Amino acid sequence: YFQLPADLTKMHLTDNPHPQVTHVPSSQSGCSIASDSGSSSLSDIYQATESEMGDVDLTGLPEAPVDSEDEEEEEDEDIDRTSDPLLGRDVVRECLEKEPADKTDDDIEQLLEFMHQLPAFANMTMSVRRELCSVMIFEVVEQAGAIILEDGQELDSWYVILNGTVEISYPDGKSESLCMGNSFGITPSLDKQYMNGVVRTKVDDCQFVCIAQQDYWRILNHVEKNTHKVEEEGEIVMVKEHRELDRSGTRKGHIVIKATPERLIMHLIEEHSIVDPTYIEDFLLTYRTFLTSPLEVGNKLLEWFTVDSLRDKVTRVVLLWVNNHFNDFEGDPAMTRFLEEFEKNLEDTKMKGHLRLLNIACAAKAKWRQITLQKPSRDSPLFFSLLGGSDKGFGIFVETVEIGSKAAEAGLKRGDQV
Repeated sequence: YFQLPADLTKMHLTDNPHPQVTHVPSSQSGCSIASDSGSSSLSDIYQATESEMGDVDLTGLPEAPVDSEDEEEEEDEDIDRTSDPLLGRDVVRECLEKEPADKTDDDIEQLLEFMHQLPAFANMTMSVRRELCSVMIFEVVEQAGAIILEDGQELDSWYVILNGTVEISYPDGKSESLCMGNSFGITPSLDKQYMNGVVRTKVDDCQFVCIAQQDYWRILNHVEKNTHKVEEEGEIVMVKEHRELDRSGTRKGHIVIKATPERLIMHLIEEHSIVDPTYIEDFLLTYRTFLTSPLEVGNKLLEWFTVDSLRDKVTRVVLLWVNNHFNDFEGDPAMTRFLEEFEKNLEDTKMKGHLRLLNIACAAKAKWRQITLQKPSRDSPLFFSLLGGSDKGFGIFVETVEIGSKAAEAGLKRGDQV
């Protein structure tokens, strides 16, 4: 099974080869554009065609693993055993109850994994969260109605609620309830600060982590030294965080943590840091959350393909996209046309090795299906053409499908093998 890295904000499934697609009788129809399941890995496809393709740099093209039903059942059992919420909370509590000086690296990683889910830590960089986890102190208030902070009391800590609910009653009569993941207390400043309102628990067993003012100010102000901001026309368009992946200092660099959609797309063809090697895969996995259409990416890739120095990078992005997320093309006619145009561009630029890899990747993703076309009469046109046969020495394939025709509406696509 694949393993998730400690930094869960950079989730990436490791390469895992799968059985080759089995062939079925030629009387059935197979689609060259299919779902993400049931295919060999792109590295396997490359090895099979390496002798015909020549020198093509396609290293590091991973594929998300696809498990069988038996494997899924076994994995579900493993997950049930390891993700018991009570067991998880017990482990976290053990780490929290230790004094900051006694916390090990493993303790901090456990806390980091738990804390990153809380809203109070959502907009912080990974290094800031890690530093906060190393200095936080655990507190429990057992009784409901207990006053934590009085109105006008001098503040000395930042509080995050881990369990229970508190209520803040303001002097003007208004009140506010805060629950798990919310925070209250000081802001990151060394100035004297005073509580506005009374903070009291609403339920029994309220649990908090507290971070002293000095530590809170030091850690949050240090983040400015740890980040690099990219500005264009006076506006910040990208923020990168400096990270070190090991204590030897050999694996360090900047990783993108925030950017405008346009800048995130552009970064696909830029050089990626050693600490951010999976940027393309991460982008293709998550772009749906901040882009309205995949064509925003597709059109840019076609535009960049015309630039000689960017052509190999663009091709690498498309091959990863096709291999890992083929449903993006299968279910969207506009994206199918994008893929056909990209294929034509590969033909025009004589990139035969990449073209062959693209076609084999599509074929490896194929799923068998049955399409029914109804014609009003025997002489009515089919609105598609075929290529191949025994006299050609290869199978029968759909060569063209008329756009907007009954054949297209039924789901017939260029590249389907009959």
